[in-house]
Amino acid sequence: MTPTSDRSVASNSTPAKATRVLFVLIAVLALAGMLVSAVSLERHYAKSASAFCDFGERFNCDIVNRSEYSTVMGIPVAAIGVAGYGALFALATIYRLRMQTPLRLLVAALAGLAFALRLTYVEGYVLETWCILCLSSLALIAMITVLASVLKVRAGRSA
Repeated sequence: MTPTSDRSVASNSTPAKATRVLFVLIAVLALAGMLVSAVSLERHYAKSASAFCDFGERFNCDIVNRSEYSTVMGIPVAAIGVAGYGALFALATIYRLRMQTPLRLLVAALAGLAFALRLTYVEGYVLETWCILCLSSLALIAMITVLASVLKVRAGRSA
C-alpha cells in the first residue's frame, strides 16, 4: 500500500469513529441524566429532608421536588426525566445505526431542553429556590443537545 492510500483509509475511518464517540458521549450523559432524575424522583416521594441538597431557602431540592410544579398531569417531573433520558439512551445505543436517529435524537434533546428551561424558569422566578439536581439535569440535557446537533450536522454532510 502506498502512503497516499494509507491516508485515505485513515480519513474514511475518522468520521465513523467520531460519530461513534458522539453516540457514546450522548449515551453516557443520558445515563447520568437517568441517575439524576431517579434521585430527584426519590426526593419527590421522600418524607424526610435531604441534607446533600439543602443549602438554605435559595438552594433546596426538596422545596422544588415537592412543589405544585413538580408534577405534570399527576406525573412527577422527575419520572418524565427518567423516561426522557431513557429514550435518549435507547436512541444513542439500540437505534444508533438507523438513518433517522440523528434527527430523532436532536428533536428529543431539544424537547427535553425546552422542558428543562421552563422548569428552570419556574425555579428562578416562581419558587425563587434552586434545585441542584434540576440544574445538573439542565446541564446534561444542554450538553446532549449540543452533541446531538453536531451529530445531525455530521449526518447531513455524509448523506
